[in-house]
Amino acid sequence: MQQKRNIQIIEWEDLDKRKFYSFGVFMTMTIRATVYPATLIRTRLQVQKGKSLYSGTFDAFFKILRTEGIRGLYRGFMVNTFTLISGQAYITTYELVRKYVSNYSTDNTLKSLVAGGSASLVAQSITVPIDVISQQLMMQGQGEHLTRFQLQPRAEVGKPKRMFGQTRNIITQIFAADGFSGFYRGYVASLLTYIPNSAVWWPFYHFYAEQLSKLAPSDCPHLVLQAMAGPLAAATASTVTNPMDVVRARVQVEGRTSVIETFKQLIAEEGFWGMTKGLSARIISSTPTAIVMVVGYETLKKLSLRPELVDSRHW
Repeated sequence: MQQKRNIQIIEWEDLDKRKFYSFGVFMTMTIRATVYPATLIRTRLQVQKGKSLYSGTFDAFFKILRTEGIRGLYRGFMVNTFTLISGQAYITTYELVRKYVSNYSTDNTLKSLVAGGSASLVAQSITVPIDVISQQLMMQGQGEHLTRFQLQPRAEVGKPKRMFGQTRNIITQIFAADGFSGFYRGYVASLLTYIPNSAVWWPFYHFYAEQLSKLAPSDCPHLVLQAMAGPLAAATASTVTNPMDVVRARVQVEGRTSVIETFKQLIAEEGFWGMTKGLSARIISSTPTAIVMVVGYETLKKLSLRPELVDSRHW
């Protein structure tokens, strides 16, 4: 028998799908715009050798802001918005796989683990080419000497800038150097990073939310507890998967082909602490991301409830 939970989980069959997808696009875009600067900083920290460019997260933030301005913190953001597609694919896969697994098991941890891993597999297949391009754009400016591709100056001075001109420039260079496979560089490393991250995040999210509900007053809104559980789950998942995230960033930005060789070189050059590079930036970025995502996602599901179920739920 399934254990009675203090916090009810809204399942796929409870949702009005039209509302769910309409609100979901707005939610995903808001989250990505909020946390993109931290993602850019994390990428530069992970790719730099030692502390050759920045001494840490806040040093990177102020140096980029001082030398490149606000635009520097949003390099590659426009192309990164195409991950809206993968975001919707992730949400749909997660909910559908949860529903499928529930036919065989009522264990919420198992459902969350399998659904989270499956959703990440689908999403990464869409996201990796976008990440490869956006990461090259992220490294321009102060970090351009660390990447294989640099933006080429426009030949015609005074000619209006083309929409996505820098993106086209990078895409052309990647294709010329590596062909179509260049856009999937680091795909295996991404799967080894994000499938475990997603598979760990969802079970811990539900676990932390349930434990907090036992400690909190009975009249405490569930959304508050869920907003606290999100960052705790994100910090746990980030710590577990950060070593592969460092390897993934280097494979994609530096054009490496071997995950194992990249891992060995990182250990040889920077030791164990090399595995923690960008972890603080990742946790810092994942905290607001998790809060915004959890509040947004749980609110989205509540707003998308089928009309006949709205009054039957306690929040």
